[in-house]
Parts: sequence; C-alpha cells; structure tokens
Amino acid sequence: MREVRVAVIASLTPLEELDSDPFLVDTRGQHTMCARWAEDKGYLVTRQLLLYGLRPDHCGLWADVEAGLVDLFVAANERVLERAFSSASVFAEECVRRGVPLETVGLDEPLYDAAMKADVHRRLSMPTAGYDGC
Repeated sequence: MREVRVAVIASLTPLEELDSDPFLVDTRGQHTMCARWAEDKGYLVTRQLLLYGLRPDHCGLWADVEAGLVDLFVAANERVLERAFSSASVFAEECVRRGVPLETVGLDEPLYDAAMKADVHRRLSMPTAGYDGC
C-alpha cells in the first residue's frame, strides 16, 4: 500500500499580530501540529506550504498534486485556512473538484505565555542571522 503524502498548510501572518493572535503567527507551531497529526495517521509530510491570501486556483498550489507528490492537504484549523487563502470555501470546493482531500487537525490551539511569544518573535525576527529556533 502506498503512503499518503501530505501538504501542510500554514498561514503567513505578520509578526505585528503576535500579541493578538500568536498561533496564526507561529508557522512552526502550525506545521508541528499538522505533522504530528499526519504521523499519528501513518501519513508522510512531503510539503510545507506558507500561504497568505493565495488564490485557490494558483498553479503553484496544484503543481505538486499534478506531479503526484501530494495526496492530501491539511491545516491546523479553519482559521489557518481563512488566512492562507483568499477564499477558504473556494479552496475546499477546488479540492473536491480535483479529488484531493482537505483535512483540519481540529485540536485546541496552544495557549501562548510570554516566553512562548518571545521564542516565536526571536525565531521570526532573526532568520538571516542563522537562528534556527533551538
């Protein structure tokens, strides 16, 4: 049996929104939640997508599907999808039309304390300095 290949969708949200909506800013947290979900199901994450307001019909989004590298899309929750696409509902319709399942993990978002927010801020504000979040 062939492994199910998953593209994880995370939303790009400006760092300025860290205090008001830390989970949407924390792309690593979104990816981690989805990767655990995929692993629990025995799926393989083959792509990590960072999107903000993307058109659901954007050719780059579907290239991996057409190439046979992605069988399923997953996002942490509906809020992530709403931020990632210009229309989450149109993206869902496009998935149905193309026969590609779309899942949401549906777990509770973590509660971010000051230290967690500081870690996200440090990681996102220093990528060119070689900081990798460790």
